[in-house]
Amino acid sequence: MRTTLDPHLIDPSANEPGLVVDLRDARRALLFDLGEIDRLAPRVLLRATHAFVTHTHMDHFAGFDHWLKLGLGRTPRLVLWGGPGFVDQLEHKLRAYTWNVVHRYEVPMRIEAHSLEADGSRHHARFDSRELFARRNAPSDSAGDSDLMLDEALFSVRGRIVDHEMPVLAFAIDEKAELRVAADRVRAMGLTTGPWLRDLKDALLAGAPDDTVIDMAWRDRDGEHRQQRSVGELRSLVLDTVPGRRIGYVTDLRFTEANIEQLSRHLMDVDLLYIESRFLDEEHEQAARKNHLTARQAGEIARRLRARRLVPFHFSPRYRGREDDLRAEAMAAWGGMPQAAVLTSP
Repeated sequence: MRTTLDPHLIDPSANEPGLVVDLRDARRALLFDLGEIDRLAPRVLLRATHAFVTHTHMDHFAGFDHWLKLGLGRTPRLVLWGGPGFVDQLEHKLRAYTWNVVHRYEVPMRIEAHSLEADGSRHHARFDSRELFARRNAPSDSAGDSDLMLDEALFSVRGRIVDHEMPVLAFAIDEKAELRVAADRVRAMGLTTGPWLRDLKDALLAGAPDDTVIDMAWRDRDGEHRQQRSVGELRSLVLDTVPGRRIGYVTDLRFTEANIEQLSRHLMDVDLLYIESRFLDEEHEQAARKNHLTARQAGEIARRLRARRLVPFHFSPRYRGREDDLRAEAMAAWGGMPQAAVLTSP
């Protein structure tokens, strides 16, 4: 079933970390980790508005420079979330470069950085190209019991800290309910589909009153058209509601009860789980030394979370050419589907 969010591993082989989530029909994308993102086409990176970084090991964060370079003079706003100390680390990245001309670019860039600290507080800052990316702090706040990082009409993103002998963020992407529209009813009203349909859906999902006005614009072979109609007039175009999905992105963590408990509070009954499967279980001692999961451990976590679909990824380089062995071990431990149906990407 076609849904709002379209997730794909940045590395199709699943060796390198990173996830790109396209927002269908919105010309927009979200990034989870900023590793080898140069694998993505520039058009994808230029529509990425937010990046959520699990931690700042190089294979998860070194690609920030590529994203920044591509967006300078083109992208007006980038938003990044990370774990403890992330705002400071991003500032150091920006201060490493000389910015003597960037303030004259026709399209200025503002970078908004946020960190979830170990004590539950959140730190915020912005860096503006017109000020040579000087840091401007915003007031810190307390997250309390909320793990919410981004909340929009179509989706939300939440993050929780897990242990990798350092704090690492595990993310949950919640796709909100999607309204299906009857195309034949649109045509019967003498209308053509267009961006106004998204405005109608957003209004209905938000519970807008029937007298709310929808500005409608579309183009067909007879030219351009503009109308205004109320939500009440257009409500009959909607057929039904498609439930949203929950997508989990989990990488770089120890196999401990504390981590599993944290993930259980965060991702129970997750619809689609991306989880690292760094080593085969025959090398569980190596995995423990490196603070990573084996494929079997990843599958066990997926089973305990009651994950409906599973995508193992972030394999150790020692398994180049043997990725299917890792997938098979994870799937066998999960037990959610036959091994023949191993997923490399949804």
